[in-house]
Amino acid sequence: MDQAGWGLPAFPTLRGRRVGILGLGAIGKAVARRLEGFGVAIAYHGRTRQDGVAYPWYPSALALAEAVDVLVVVVPGGAATAGLVDAAVLRALGPQGVLVNVARGSVVDEAALIAALQDGTILAAGLDVYAREPQVPAALVAQDNAVLLPHIGSGSVATRTAMGQLMIDNLATWFAQGRALTPVPETPGLPG
Repeated sequence: MDQAGWGLPAFPTLRGRRVGILGLGAIGKAVARRLEGFGVAIAYHGRTRQDGVAYPWYPSALALAEAVDVLVVVVPGGAATAGLVDAAVLRALGPQGVLVNVARGSVVDEAALIAALQDGTILAAGLDVYAREPQVPAALVAQDNAVLLPHIGSGSVATRTAMGQLMIDNLATWFAQGRALTPVPETPGLPG
């Protein structure tokens, strides 16, 4: 379907869609706050149900994918989440489903994703992370139903300036108080 003569396909809309957030940590919550402005139903899966969160919680990635139309992946990388979004999760998301991965490339089974995009198991995907960055499989690049970018969410001057200042503030707090303002939970031995 042509968009007003521009030669562009008709893109899926958020209107009336249910969005699942896989990983409701600080970034997942920030994504959810932004999605609230679109008036979509939001649900989530994380290792545990969180107190004080108004969104419905699902006990697994598969259960969440069955309940939503768009799955936004924001979990940390590592052995515990490697291949978390697999062929079964993609099938559960369904032929009108959209996968958005802004977490780590290791979280999504890339071969299963390529197959799902090729055979219509899911409608589309938006990715800015890949299993073997910076190499992106040619089969993924060839998909018209995939939007691919490098991981550039922090690419503005204002954001990079704020990141630099936060690094300086973390160092100053570490040397003055023996703690970091924003510790990385996965770093062993760091006091939080």
